[in-house]
Amino acid sequence: MGMNIQNIKIELIQWLTTLEDKSLIQKIMDLRKNDSRDWWNEISEEEKKSIEIGLSDAEKGNLKPHSEARKIYGKWL
Repeated sequence: MGMNIQNIKIELIQWLTTLEDKSLIQKIMDLRKNDSRDWWNEISEEEKKSIEIGLSDAEKGNLKPHSEARKIYGKWL
């Protein structure tokens, strides 16, 4: 594919505006709906546990300011 992603999106939008086939439009809507699936079921148990610990810490007020987090994790951002 020689086109960049923005051009492809524009081409798809233009094509979508010409569609009259309701079943095809419904298939596209179904694809869109399925694409926004719940990512929770896609992550590992370790990731889930880490998220749950983070949420628990936040509920308890065990939070660090954004500036401190940037200092710690800045090299990965």
